[in-house]
Amino acid sequence: MTYQTTLSGPALCAGVGLHTGERARLAFKPAEANTGIVFVRTDVSSAERVIIADGRHVTTTQLGTTLANEDGVSVSTVEHLVAACAGVGLDNVIVEIDGPEVPIMDGSSTLYCQLLMQAGLRQLPALRRRIRILKPVEVRDGGKYARLVPSEVAGGPMEMRIRIDFPSAAIGEQVCRFTLSPGAFSESLAFARTFGFANDVEKLQAMGLARGGSMENAIVLDGDNILNPEGLRADDEFVRHKMLDAVGDLHLAGAFIEGIFEADQPGHAINNRLVRALFDNRDAWEWTTDRPASQVRAAAARVSSGPVARAQI
Repeated sequence: MTYQTTLSGPALCAGVGLHTGERARLAFKPAEANTGIVFVRTDVSSAERVIIADGRHVTTTQLGTTLANEDGVSVSTVEHLVAACAGVGLDNVIVEIDGPEVPIMDGSSTLYCQLLMQAGLRQLPALRRRIRILKPVEVRDGGKYARLVPSEVAGGPMEMRIRIDFPSAAIGEQVCRFTLSPGAFSESLAFARTFGFANDVEKLQAMGLARGGSMENAIVLDGDNILNPEGLRADDEFVRHKMLDAVGDLHLAGAFIEGIFEADQPGHAINNRLVRALFDNRDAWEWTTDRPASQVRAAAARVSSGPVARAQI
């Protein structure tokens, strides 16, 4: 049996948002069992500043995943942080943030993984909840698709199989298979950075996006060329980052998934559509417990103190 986890103590970091360009400070704090991942906007005076990391609370998926609560208080670009939580096996955490966007750090999940592991994990006296896929659930968008199907191994970790294909010769067709087992995320996916094309920058900035983007936190391409002087961290870093994003987006289902994820040309929009389709098909999955919003808000007010892990970029 696997028990739920939380942090052994608090952790701090700070950085700049990819799209807003605004600096934000994060404080990760231990949480009770069945809390899940919860964001608290400390810069908002409203009493309703708690934002639950739940796929049904996703409001936008344009170049990132944004969560919001019923009062319209939001936090954006959450996917790399949520992926790190899933990757290190962290079930319950309060994330206090004093700005509207999660810092992009170096464009990957590496620093978040390192910070969480430095703070340490401890077990809680409650069994980990899992979502077991019972029958296939699929969404399509033209030639793109994403699906969840039952696992071939009962009780095993989520398996992931995705394909991407870009006209740029620097990317081309790439395929990745991955199993979300202990330690695998930090070793195989966490380092993979987000990427974009230089000729899109002006258009994105006119839309209020990519204001904090640079070659310090993204792979930048110009046609078939990679502009970053250090090059790639892996030949298939692009598809690995798409897999990283999918880990974060799928974990917004609220628990670890026992099943197989397959996708062609995945992105935040289709990933979230799949999570919503899963919730809508109640006979396609099962789990043993759920958590009421009142319990989550109460848990957000009761956080632990202790040694603090710190990181900044």
